Amino acid sequence: MKYHSDVLILGAGAAGLMCAIEAGKRGRSVTVLESSNRAGQKILISGGGRCNFTNLGSAPENFISGNPHFAKSALARYTPENFVAMVERHCIAWHEKKLGQLFCDRSAQDILTMLEEECVRVGVRVKLSAKVKEVRHAGQFTAITGEHEFASDALVVATGGLSIPKMGATAFGYELARQFGLKVVEPRPALVAFTLNPADTKRFCDLTGLSTEVVANVGKASFREKLLITHHGFSGPAILQISSYWKPGEKVMLDMAPDRQVFAHLLDSGARRDEVAAGAALREVLPIRLAERWIELYPFKKWTNPAVEEAERLLHHFEFVPSGTEGFAKAEVTAGGVDTNELSAKTMEAVKVPGLYFVGEVVDVTGQLGGYNFQWAWASGFSAGQAV
Repeated sequence: MKYHSDVLILGAGAAGLMCAIEAGKRGRSVTVLESSNRAGQKILISGGGRCNFTNLGSAPENFISGNPHFAKSALARYTPENFVAMVERHCIAWHEKKLGQLFCDRSAQDILTMLEEECVRVGVRVKLSAKVKEVRHAGQFTAITGEHEFASDALVVATGGLSIPKMGATAFGYELARQFGLKVVEPRPALVAFTLNPADTKRFCDLTGLSTEVVANVGKASFREKLLITHHGFSGPAILQISSYWKPGEKVMLDMAPDRQVFAHLLDSGARRDEVAAGAALREVLPIRLAERWIELYPFKKWTNPAVEEAERLLHHFEFVPSGTEGFAKAEVTAGGVDTNELSAKTMEAVKVPGLYFVGEVVDVTGQLGGYNFQWAWASGFSAGQAV
């Protein structure tokens, strides 16, 4: 069976559905092919099931890309306020959690239902369990799913990255880009927990579940958030954020007591100087078990002035080299992707292949933690939808 539409979109995730809606509004006939048996699976699990659907502070500096200027155009054309307006038209209750992060009051299903209703309203046809085996290009684009062929004048690739393969993530989008001669920046896990080497695992991982506020640094990137100790290493928002900037072999530096001078009072004349006093000071800023472990790991025989100063320095400049990350299986997003130099920043169209577009996570634009990746999906999908 052969089908034809003006626009063919591969992937019914956030970016694909947004693109479909905007193209449909412009009177285009739109078909969306989704390989899984339901649309928007990553939408449904995001934000603990409540979908952190955007961030009010979204700006180009919240995104990582080989070209840091690429995202500016799309982000300016479709803002968080634009998406909030659609959410409110559908009477979806939402709240700001922190740092501009917006969540549904009830469920992520509300966002997916909204997008599906918008698709129905503008006549978008969404086909589920439609796994594309091959794409041909001879004047038109043709996607083959077995016994069916879907032809179109414009093809939008919204297939996502490699994150969470158990939900169907594949490298198909990257393979398609290469098929058409486009460069791909090597994909890597982002917003992902670190694993530790055996020595550091022994030092810390029996404290699984402990959490404390830190400042995590890699190069010029810095995030003040919570660190969480896990069975395999370090996680928590601070680690997830910094992982997107980390490269294998690099050191990560943690300030374990941001804005606090923990041991300074030990320098006072007459102050008690020993591990008991140091432990008491540490327990005021760290969880008790972590404070006790810290004294075990970094003991001083004599708490001289230089020893006190060194203890303070170690607390604010704790360095470790991750053995790796928990990989694509646990990564929230994929960094890297279709090289932005291959695409128009305004329309997301491939410069060398008219009619071919790439949107969302498959592109080399990765947001920080906190709703930014959804905003990129909405903005890039909108930009392509306005152009196809």
